[in-house]
Amino acid sequence: MTDFDVFAEKALRDEILSREESLSVLATADEQLLELLNAAFRVRERYFGRTVRLQMLMNAKSGACQEDCHYCSQSAVSSADIHQYGLLPKDQMVEGARRAASAKAQRYCIVISGRSPLDRDVAEISDAVRAIKQEVPIQVCCSLGLLNEAQAKRLKAAGVDRINHNLNTSEAFHPEICTTHTFQDRLDTIRHARAAGLELCSGGIIGMGESDYDIVDLALSLKEVNPHSIPLNMLHPVPGTPLQEMHRLTPQRCLKVLCLFRFLHPKTEIRVAGGREFNLRTLQPLSLYAADSIFVGGYLTTPGQPAPEAWKMIEDLGFSIEVDYQFTPSQSPSEPHSPQLFNIVRV
Repeated sequence: MTDFDVFAEKALRDEILSREESLSVLATADEQLLELLNAAFRVRERYFGRTVRLQMLMNAKSGACQEDCHYCSQSAVSSADIHQYGLLPKDQMVEGARRAASAKAQRYCIVISGRSPLDRDVAEISDAVRAIKQEVPIQVCCSLGLLNEAQAKRLKAAGVDRINHNLNTSEAFHPEICTTHTFQDRLDTIRHARAAGLELCSGGIIGMGESDYDIVDLALSLKEVNPHSIPLNMLHPVPGTPLQEMHRLTPQRCLKVLCLFRFLHPKTEIRVAGGREFNLRTLQPLSLYAADSIFVGGYLTTPGQPAPEAWKMIEDLGFSIEVDYQFTPSQSPSEPHSPQLFNIVRV
């Protein structure tokens, strides 16, 4: 039995890899990458079969952020040439949900720039979510920056299913990429979302100059957070950002990190997120042997893979798209989703 098989067996028994074992996954020789992917796929297939869930983003408020996150083209320390605008009107957010549903997305994520949402932003987004829930059969996620518990409860009452708030990196490395808020600030937002009864989406970014130890620490910190889904972003260095020259990732490196996250989070949805197309390039299909979810249609300020191309990639792998909702017009958006209203649909 190879070390990779041992890692898979431990994951299938819900045993956590040691730090040494985790570091050895990241140090895997490129020549052994297919063996590593095969071991990760054993775990992925046990809990997710050969299905893939899609998610689509809506950049509902862009730019003019006062935070100094070095990776972000919308931050106060960025001179990137991006489109800046205030919060989109409700009808545009609803139309985005329609587009997401037509793209076979399981989840639609409304994202805004800024440290924290204004109360009027929360009110307008809540109004949009209520309208979406009346019309579009899709789960709604929001990524709105730092939240207090009252804001989280208001979003939950409006019908928001899930909050995204990434840890981004290890606690030790966090000050190297952001000084205007702390790692603990991020944990507090996650705590507020959980207290409000919201599902949690929390992940990170690789390729920002962090060490292997930082990646392992991030993965283990997420074990403590225990989110419903983990988006793994791969830095897309945008001209005008402090990390514009940070070109350290290879497709092989990205795949090794995905395998590590699968071993450490065997039952959690893992999404190949921002930078997938830029960093994985022609090896994108291999990411789905470890991960079970992807974004389609683009990211906040960078383009992504159009949904039809993603559908074809998934089909060519012999996998299928899974969407586990079915619209029922009589369902009240304020009522909990009843199990009988939802079917598993594979397309």
